[in-house]
Amino acid sequence: MKVDLKQVEEACKELYIRALKILPPDIKEGFQRIDKSETDATAKAVLGTMIRNIRVAEDTENLLCQDTGIPIYNITIGANVEVDGYRLKQSIIKGCERATREHPLRSSVVHPTTRKNEHTSCGRAVPVIHIDFVPEADMLSIEMIPKGSGSENNSWLKMAVPADGIDAVKTFVVDCVLDAGGKTCPPTIVGVGVGGTADLCVHLSKVAATRPLGSQCDDPEGARLEAELTKAVNQLGVGPQGLGGDSTSFAVHVETAATHITMNPVAVNMQCHSARRARATFTPRGLEYGF
Repeated sequence: MKVDLKQVEEACKELYIRALKILPPDIKEGFQRIDKSETDATAKAVLGTMIRNIRVAEDTENLLCQDTGIPIYNITIGANVEVDGYRLKQSIIKGCERATREHPLRSSVVHPTTRKNEHTSCGRAVPVIHIDFVPEADMLSIEMIPKGSGSENNSWLKMAVPADGIDAVKTFVVDCVLDAGGKTCPPTIVGVGVGGTADLCVHLSKVAATRPLGSQCDDPEGARLEAELTKAVNQLGVGPQGLGGDSTSFAVHVETAATHITMNPVAVNMQCHSARRARATFTPRGLEYGF
């Protein structure tokens, strides 16, 4: 399958706009679930305001949140896909720039030292682009995630001592959720990476934080840890927007990787309640948008 890069550019533009305006169905269902189970009156009122914000934004075609985030594009390429990698990258960047200039969107991306804003949502090494390969033959998928600073600022890495075992991992995650408090605009998705190297561990935590609700770690040990930590963090009383309540987190998601015998990295990355993402899938049947 040969990919039309002009179509990729257009899709990357459209995905950025869609992700900022339409909340995925699994997140809406997550809101309905925690709204039914919340017992604190203040938390219940805050959740109601959040749910109304989602409805108003979609009804009026406005942004779910003013923070357009750091743009992340996750690309998955099938075995029989024919594409020029460099030109693919340039198409993604151009689509991201066009979304910001033509829509227009607020550009949240600046140079790290001069703080200069090019007003394109792009810059050095941004948008962030990850590429992976899958056995499905004729398929190219583009997932777009705008990662806001409220969630991204709440990121942690600990090089845990292996002798401290799984308890050190659990304690670290709980401490991070308490440290974040209301700064991540809870209810959150708490992403946890365990294992790998320092950089891989942090990456895994972000993969976990941006997974759909209802998904589960494909490592049985990771899945078990997800269930235990989800229960633990929702007993902390942080609640929606940090104002107290049962609904601190929609879920804790975990991703694992093999690591060295003398270390056990653990990382936490959070996703705010406006857990935005959008997806475009190219197949021989054409282009489909989804989540």
